[in-house]
Amino acid sequence: MSQNQRSSLLCPNCRRLISGDENPCPYCGLKNPSSSWQRLAGRGLSDGAQLLKILIGVNVAMYILSLLISARGTSLSPNPFFFLSPDNRSLLLLGASGYVPLERLHRWWSLISANYLHGSVMHIFFNMIALRQLGPLVLHEYGNYRMFIIYTLSGAAGFFVSSLAGVPFTIGASAAVCGLIGAALYFGKSRGGVYGHAIYRQIGGGAIGIFVFGFLVPAINNWAHAGGMLAGAALGFLLGYQERRREKQSHKIAALCCVVATALILLWAIFSGFYILLLA
Repeated sequence: MSQNQRSSLLCPNCRRLISGDENPCPYCGLKNPSSSWQRLAGRGLSDGAQLLKILIGVNVAMYILSLLISARGTSLSPNPFFFLSPDNRSLLLLGASGYVPLERLHRWWSLISANYLHGSVMHIFFNMIALRQLGPLVLHEYGNYRMFIIYTLSGAAGFFVSSLAGVPFTIGASAAVCGLIGAALYFGKSRGGVYGHAIYRQIGGGAIGIFVFGFLVPAINNWAHAGGMLAGAALGFLLGYQERRREKQSHKIAALCCVVATALILLWAIFSGFYILLLA
């Protein structure tokens, strides 16, 4: 085996095979791609399929935790919308958002944590199915780092908008998922052509269905859906998509900031929630 073959590696940013002596990466321009810090920073978000599994896993784990600490026990209501529902107290402790948590309790971090909480088994099931269906498209067209930025910031924006609209208490990944819808709609409209128009029509039909469903079913937070969708479209415009602009170091740094913020907020929600339970 030659020395060049021994020193070759996958660029932590674009995942293309390059020489270990390359600086910057000839494909994406990443500086010092062979450094230990770059490899460590790129590992967590470099696999799109793994990223989706982690997101779904965290949502499921937080849902199970909310059931375990529910004071009144798990709801076994025959109504499918309330079957296996944690109580509002456990959801509030773990970081539910809305006008009350934000304006009265000043829990601004709940704009992030609420995206990982759900009110019933049907609630989390449909949100995770939507994430699993939309995620690969946004990962492919925007890249892993931009996808996670859109997911995180759109969810926070959706809950902020719904708080301004006076929604007192809200949870769910649907605001973040609607952010992915908004980004996909922007991509399809901006790209155009047969492929772009097909994406726009297909995703647009789904978006209309979400709002129709929201108006027909009580307790659906249409404000969060609309806010998340608009934020996703705006972020798609600001961040760009792969065909126009490859992912850059700045996208990686922003995504890692979102990862760290999300992890710290969820850990804070869990530990502070259990601390309050112990004091009660």
